Amino acid sequence: MTDRPYHALRYRDFRRLWAAQLISTTGTQMQSVALHWHVYLLTHSPLALGMVGLTRVIPIIVFSLWGGIVADRADRRKVMVATQASMAVLSAALAALTFAGRETVLGLYALNALLAAASAFDNPARQALIPRLVPREHLPGALSLNLTMFQAALIIGPGLAGLLIAGHGAGTETAILTVIYSLNALSFVAVLFALMTMRTSGAVVIEGGGAHEPPLAALRAGLRFVLTTPIMVWTMGLDFFATFFAGSMSLLPIFADQVLHVGAAGYGWLVAAPAVGALLGSLYTSVWPLPRRQGMVLLWSIAAYGVATIVYGLSRSFVLTLIALAGTGLADLVSTVVRQTLRQLLTPDHLRGRMTSVNMIFFMGGPQLGEMEAGLVASLFASAVTGVTVSVVSGGLATIVIAAVVAAATPLVRRYEPPLGAPPRG
Repeated sequence: MTDRPYHALRYRDFRRLWAAQLISTTGTQMQSVALHWHVYLLTHSPLALGMVGLTRVIPIIVFSLWGGIVADRADRRKVMVATQASMAVLSAALAALTFAGRETVLGLYALNALLAAASAFDNPARQALIPRLVPREHLPGALSLNLTMFQAALIIGPGLAGLLIAGHGAGTETAILTVIYSLNALSFVAVLFALMTMRTSGAVVIEGGGAHEPPLAALRAGLRFVLTTPIMVWTMGLDFFATFFAGSMSLLPIFADQVLHVGAAGYGWLVAAPAVGALLGSLYTSVWPLPRRQGMVLLWSIAAYGVATIVYGLSRSFVLTLIALAGTGLADLVSTVVRQTLRQLLTPDHLRGRMTSVNMIFFMGGPQLGEMEAGLVASLFASAVTGVTVSVVSGGLATIVIAAVVAAATPLVRRYEPPLGAPPRG
């Protein structure tokens, strides 16, 4: 009988870390919703909302490559303990400032940037640790389960945060924002417990038993590996530009308040909607394999992402907007499955941290810079409703054009198939 992806949960360390990450990621998504709503309450500005993405992406660009070097030199489990503890402290500081009534937009931006800096070291270590927790034949299943966990957290976290915020009247929202920030700080304890009780070593395995390279040489080696693997370069670049133009989730507070008139509770469900579509997609790819022609699957999924984004921008119906946002999540999930499996199968263990750090610049830089671009475009119009509509629809159109250009110009992407013997699931 063929092993199913969920069989990766048989392995103790992976199972514990997976469950802990579900708790922690849910808390993080609750905090993300609260932070955007907090900035909106303080400013009512699309540009200020776009700045949330900018203050997150700059530390990722600055630190992620170094985070990859650390993940490929230090014990990855110990790196995660340090980063998770740091993020817990920063979230607690966010709660304390809000509770004291001392929060400012600049203060929120600064803490957001520090959290992003910590994640720039945490993500490469975590991604590089996962393949150590399960046998190679179960790695695609483990990656698929991680995507399922992440999408579930993206549904639970925003939905719960929206309901909590909506349950408090105007003028008292900061009290519940304090609670949300505090809950996120506590959620990191679950991951710290899983890491501290882990039996698997986080030490890096260097092929051939050689010594660590000097830091700058290690950085060059990681960049050289990625940049000399054409399919990796093309898929990372395609993801970056698609999410740059179509990234517009930071504008959802304006859609909820001024376009759809559904308030904080509706905002929470709008944020969660992409994760609903992505969760359905991840459940599907956890059971059934994608077609062998995964290059075409990637291109069509990105084009579908653009189409769904256009519908989201034009819609004036809450239900239709939810469906369109779910469509963006489903399309993005399929794209992510192809790209993530491709990278892990092609990358040796001693380079996984650096590969992940380079990918972080594309994977997180695209959407976060895109949020800034969306806010900037929307701010050019006197009417907030007109501004957000033009911003979102134009981004969706640009994404479709990018997918079409790459499909026409790059046979390498169009014809890509996983290596023979590699399971094609995510």
